[in-house]
Amino acid sequence: MKTAAKLLTVTLGVFLVLTMVGCPKKCVTPTEPVPPPPPPEEISETPPAPPRVEFNLAPIYFDFDKSDIRPGDATILQGNYDQLKKAPYARVTIEGYCDPIGTAEYNMALGMRRAESAKAYLVKLGADMSMFSTISYGEEKLVTTDRTKYELNRRCEFKVSE
Repeated sequence: MKTAAKLLTVTLGVFLVLTMVGCPKKCVTPTEPVPPPPPPEEISETPPAPPRVEFNLAPIYFDFDKSDIRPGDATILQGNYDQLKKAPYARVTIEGYCDPIGTAEYNMALGMRRAESAKAYLVKLGADMSMFSTISYGEEKLVTTDRTKYELNRRCEFKVSE
């Protein structure tokens, strides 16, 4: 029993010491108040639209039964390219046309060769190929039916959509 009494006395002594001394208290230093977080910014669902660019893309013309770019038309394509550089987001449809000489099928193919030739030239200048699509109207949309002015029908026109 003596051991039990000793054990009880030691336990009681430790309890009293802990009660009187206690655990160390946390030191609290005054701090500046934390400002509230800024309100969340308005998140726009759509990005802002790029600035609108006005285009004045000139048509180019071709020799009879040809789809080669002529030197004067190369200058026109350079001017068109200079405008398109300002709006790389633009989408351009290059429309190829022909005069009514020849079959409708042949003229559709020739109109497409002309449109593709104009596209290739613009890409060679540095334009992104993905901004272009081509279509042929062949002899469907004539500018004139006057045989002496058929050269006006042998053309490519450039239509921009943004």
